[in-house]
Amino acid sequence: MRPLRMAALGAVALAGWLAWTGGIPLPVPLPPTLPLPVPPPTTNIPIPRPPRLPDIRIPQPAPAITSPVQRILVEKSARRMTIFQRDGNPRVMPIALGFAPTGDKVKQGDGKTPEGIFKVDRLNDRSSFTLSLGLDYPRPEDRTRAQAQGVDPGGDIMIHGQPNQVEEGFRVKGDWTAGCIAVTNPEIRELFAHSSLGIEVEIRP
Repeated sequence: MRPLRMAALGAVALAGWLAWTGGIPLPVPLPPTLPLPVPPPTTNIPIPRPPRLPDIRIPQPAPAITSPVQRILVEKSARRMTIFQRDGNPRVMPIALGFAPTGDKVKQGDGKTPEGIFKVDRLNDRSSFTLSLGLDYPRPEDRTRAQAQGVDPGGDIMIHGQPNQVEEGFRVKGDWTAGCIAVTNPEIRELFAHSSLGIEVEIRP
């Protein structure tokens, strides 16, 4: 038994010596294992639907004027005249303007159609054109402005048809008036038949 005991002590001593000299690598302790983060439970959040927009319907232009005219809107840049009547949808007509249409009228002979709010102050069935609705230009403010510039403000601005010299059915092309607003002969007859004095006419750039 003694030799076995001595062998065991020798083995222990040898293992200690090898460990001390680096002959046998000691096990390196592993870092502590951290628990993996658990994602929060997912919940389906309903996305609210946008509110339903109201149906917006643009009224279709009327094919003809069938009731008294209440108001006239002229949009120079669009070459468009919208006629609002008492009953029914508005009537829309293409127009021609003065031969120099851009800008407000300042003086006689400048070829510009005036801008602003006017009123129909005369209905002429013996015009140099096929019927006409005269506007109250120049207004007092137009006269004051022209006087400050030392010029004649001009006048005789109308909504009228084609010149009497041209054949029926012919339409002068382009912007050809001296500052008035021109439509075809059938259109001016339609407008003239339903118009009266005092109608507001707004002319926009």
